[in-house]
Amino acid sequence: MRIEVVQARARGYEAVTLTLPEGATVGDAVQASGLGAGPAPAGLAVFGVLATAATPLVDGDRVELLQPLQVDPKEARRRRAAKL
Repeated sequence: MRIEVVQARARGYEAVTLTLPEGATVGDAVQASGLGAGPAPAGLAVFGVLATAATPLVDGDRVELLQPLQVDPKEARRRRAAKL
């Protein structure tokens, strides 16, 4: 089955398309992609839905390596409101 693994970068993103056997998990996809070798991701998702390394995949899934937030969303809104 074909799986895409995506990791956001400061400027753009990096994507790898893999062919994995049936029954593969999110952890298998991350390991096979080589994208998780740097700093540990803040989380994992499949098409934007939080997942764990044990989550099974189906053909066509997109695994996302999530990055930590740069700014708390509430704080970002306060900053924008203060500028008005």
